[in-house]
Amino acid sequence: MKSALFLFDRTAVLFLGVAAGAAIGYAFGVRQQVEVPVAAPSELAVAGPEGAVPGAAPATAPDGKPAPVAPGQLPQPPVVAENRPIQPGIVNAIAAGRPVRVGVFGDSFGDGIWSALYNQLSRKAGYQVIKYSQQATGFTRYKTLNLEQHDRARLADAPVDVAVISFGANDMMGVADGGHVYALLTPNWKAAIARRVTSYVAMLRSQGAIVYWVGLPKMREAAYDADVVRMNAFYRDLMGRLGVAFIETAPYSVDADGRYAAYLPDPATGKPQLMRANDGIHMSMNGYVRITRGLAGRIRSYVDQARGQAGDGAPPPPAVAPAPLPTPLVVPPPVKPAPAPKAPRMEDPLADLPEPPKAAKAPPPEPAMAPAKGAPADLLPPEMRDEATRPDADRR
Repeated sequence: MKSALFLFDRTAVLFLGVAAGAAIGYAFGVRQQVEVPVAAPSELAVAGPEGAVPGAAPATAPDGKPAPVAPGQLPQPPVVAENRPIQPGIVNAIAAGRPVRVGVFGDSFGDGIWSALYNQLSRKAGYQVIKYSQQATGFTRYKTLNLEQHDRARLADAPVDVAVISFGANDMMGVADGGHVYALLTPNWKAAIARRVTSYVAMLRSQGAIVYWVGLPKMREAAYDADVVRMNAFYRDLMGRLGVAFIETAPYSVDADGRYAAYLPDPATGKPQLMRANDGIHMSMNGYVRITRGLAGRIRSYVDQARGQAGDGAPPPPAVAPAPLPTPLVVPPPVKPAPAPKAPRMEDPLADLPEPPKAAKAPPPEPAMAPAKGAPADLLPPEMRDEATRPDADRR
């Protein structure tokens, strides 16, 4: 029990770094929620249907693994054609002209993955990339938030066609399960987390989604990175047993020597680009785009196959239009009431009498003047004392 509590305390320190980096990962995500088409900057652009980057080393070898690279170049995430069965729901959606819904689930890392995919899967091409990620969540935190119940409710009215999952940075701690606390990555910890993740994946699949799991990148702190390596190995094995595609990110977050690097060369220009947040845990915008290029290409491959199955009669990919602005309320001009009919003119018995002299007009009142700053109220005229004693009188 003491060992488990120690792990909770140890992870609490690490979580502070995750929370600090979350603001960076989430900030650019929020900026991309504008309801207008977003053109990716030139350094973020993904050229061609395979997601190839100009000037980069070839991304894919025949076996689906990264192709050999020339000295000085870094490997790019491979773009692999999706070979899993096409779900009927996405074919029906395309045939009906509905945009393809890509849901991103996760913690603060999921926020970054969502923003990167939002930039690479355009609405003009018929994609709708939806953010379901939520900071400070994970599969070890079910007492705070049961992810499966929470996300099932959110998807009840609008299931997704593609589900991308990115959890783990907040799960570097023991897990409470069945009245016991199990230490990180012990056999009982793995069994408890595997049950929750398996049920979560089954929930997404039951709604017709094809599922991808995004692994964690290289971390700056050696002790934390050692746990991340073990966490990735656990999820890689579990996803293999579940038939879920595990997307590697660690090999594309390091320099040519395999070390953590805040800056990596741009594949097109060779100039250094900031890839990591200051906390040494999260990625920068360029970093998230770099590690998801292969995933974006694989999703395109899946959707293209679904469009092929939908047939030539399917409508063209719909561009997800921004929400219409509310129509301004038009207030009709007031209708002037019809003038009242004039009373019939009657003879005035006093018409011949001289008119009484008109009273002289009273002179207009003098305009009220603001009291001088600091004027004593008891020296002011009575009608100005209330004005002078107001709390905001000295701010005029």
